Amino acid sequence: MVIAVLGISLSAPLTTLLAAPMLALAFWRNAAGAAALLPLLLRERGTLRGLRLRDLRSSVVAGLFLAAHFAAWLPSLSMTTVAASTALVTTTPIWTALAARISGVRLPAAIWWGLVLAVLGVVLIAGVDVTVSPRALAGDALALLGALCAGGYVLAGARARQRLSTSAYAIVCYSVCAAAVAVAAVVVGAPLGGFSGRDWLLIAAITVCAQLLGHTLLNLLLASVGPTVVSLVVLLEVPGALLFALVLLQQVPPLLALPGVALVVAGVALVVRASRPVSLVEPAT
Repeated sequence: MVIAVLGISLSAPLTTLLAAPMLALAFWRNAAGAAALLPLLLRERGTLRGLRLRDLRSSVVAGLFLAAHFAAWLPSLSMTTVAASTALVTTTPIWTALAARISGVRLPAAIWWGLVLAVLGVVLIAGVDVTVSPRALAGDALALLGALCAGGYVLAGARARQRLSTSAYAIVCYSVCAAAVAVAAVVVGAPLGGFSGRDWLLIAAITVCAQLLGHTLLNLLLASVGPTVVSLVVLLEVPGALLFALVLLQQVPPLLALPGVALVVAGVALVVRASRPVSLVEPAT
């Protein structure tokens, strides 16, 4: 757990140091993630027997939501502080809980209290960023949009895993995400290569820290400690990213924003404890 938290906590500060386009980072990170899982899928190829094309539909939808998540959240890191962006993007469990309520599920009172705390935290962060710059406020909005898209990714992924093994689901999802990001990069004219050696090292470091050491270890922990504990552990990314941003970037968030960050984390923690997370909220970083 310690290694996993360190891995995901390094993701946002390292991303802020990157000069290459954010779409390039999203492409290479997901392409490498899919490639790394191929050997595992080959060992589990028996699970693919009897699968039909329609069984992959939810995985494709999850990949598109994941691409939208990265397209929204990654740019927010250069617009607002690492602490604010990371806190806001961890609100994914709130969006999945609200989706459950819309579908007719009754929510415990603790979830509503968590929602109230998180909303108050968001309002505090946004209120502080209004005084900083319109760009910082736009970064907050993108981070929230990234969390909303991550909610779609989580719900579609949970549906996909009812029919697919984790490796098959992840390979399809990451490959679709990488393809969607590549198309977006072509449309906006963002290069996917030709970067400096420093940028390639940062892309590799983010992939290893966040994708392999972070999310892979957290997914392995699901079987032993359960999704609720893992989802709560993911929230430790917020103070971890704040500390790494302080050391690596000398970035100190406005003091008035820190209570808002704390309220968001506390609110999400309440929601997670009072509900049954359908999956690890892995695209937070």
